[in-house]
Amino acid sequence: MSRNKELNQIIKDERREQILKAALKLFATKGLAATRMSDISASSGISQGLVYHYYSSKEALFTNLVDTAIEKMNTAAVNLEKLPLSAKEKIVLAVDALLKGFDENASTSDYYFLITQTALSDAFPQEAKDIIRSRNNIKYDVIARIFKQGQEEGTIKKYLPGEMSTLFFSTMNGLALNKAIHGATFHMPDKNIILGMFLKKL
Repeated sequence: MSRNKELNQIIKDERREQILKAALKLFATKGLAATRMSDISASSGISQGLVYHYYSSKEALFTNLVDTAIEKMNTAAVNLEKLPLSAKEKIVLAVDALLKGFDENASTSDYYFLITQTALSDAFPQEAKDIIRSRNNIKYDVIARIFKQGQEEGTIKKYLPGEMSTLFFSTMNGLALNKAIHGATFHMPDKNIILGMFLKKL
């Protein structure tokens, strides 16, 4: 690839990220129905015509955000499982990373909020709902395997790994929703409260 093509690609990627970042915040705060492409254009600082060049509709943009969110979550879980660490270390690392993400990066909690809304309501694009339905369980299965690993190592409490994984993500989803709703006024709980639900010893 020539230098000019590389530069053009970098510019395109940066613009796409600007659009996605602006759209995520608007969808999380105003909802899909109340958000217009002109709102996304104004918030991102990119002309409406150029926004349409990247995405044919706000529904397509919304679906891309859901796809991105699911992919990021699943990739993070798979990479966590691959680390040469004990299960206890993996769970501590996961809780640390998620709480820090919710607290310091608004987009993290906004992504969780977006997925929860989409999964629960028929008012969102069917393609986005299908993405969640087909791929959302990947991260649940990974965390369940890590809990099973920890039970074999003697560090994780003896409950059904699948149920523990559901509790893990239900807790994280709840925290993400509270952060998305209350913003800077919401205080994340001590991580040991969460870890205490799963680990035999902190």
